[in-house]
Amino acid sequence: MIRIILADDDPRIRAIVREYSQAEDWTFFEAGDGEDALKLFRQEEVSLVVLDVMMPKMDGWAVLKEIRKTSRLPVILLTARNEEYDKLLGFELGVDDYISKPFSPRELIARMKALLKRADASFSSQPAHYIIDGLSVDTQAHIVQIDGDVVALTPKEYDLLAFFVSRPGIAFTRDQLLNHVWGYDYYGDARTVDTHIKSLRDKLGKYRELIVTVWGTGYRFTGGKS
Repeated sequence: MIRIILADDDPRIRAIVREYSQAEDWTFFEAGDGEDALKLFRQEEVSLVVLDVMMPKMDGWAVLKEIRKTSRLPVILLTARNEEYDKLLGFELGVDDYISKPFSPRELIARMKALLKRADASFSSQPAHYIIDGLSVDTQAHIVQIDGDVVALTPKEYDLLAFFVSRPGIAFTRDQLLNHVWGYDYYGDARTVDTHIKSLRDKLGKYRELIVTVWGTGYRFTGGKS
């Protein structure tokens, strides 16, 4: 059973999303403000969260921060703002997808289904542990270590690294990385990949050169798989 938190202070939007999802076997928990959304997250076992950014009591950014302290479940942000800075901030905090208002309910449902499918595939896949010299990526525990020290990565930085280490030697375009790592065809600026690659390289320190820039194409990971 798919259980979803739908948080938006506009009851009409919540009703529209419910109406367009009638063909799906989903259960919705609704919240009209951020505090109620966070309360539901802590009380219920859910598969995905849809958050409006501008909500009373507690905005979507703050709710997302709290969710990411304990969970990597898929989160979609609904926002009336479409500025690149806002999107980059959201990705840095660990959002999986953005939908700008006004939005197509069908598109939102399609993206929700894509994220749920990706999360299910990730859960069902066999865990693996990748070691490249002193770099360790444990995809079961979601822990990255360098010489025994844990590296603090954002969810998207981790997803990028996990994707790379499982596919060494293959050159990927930015669009391919967006499609595979974000789990859908991203409608926006592919430079988002460059931003996350730069941040990931900085955190990898002496192993930053494992992620190679392929000029005119994208990026390639050069490490091996244990």
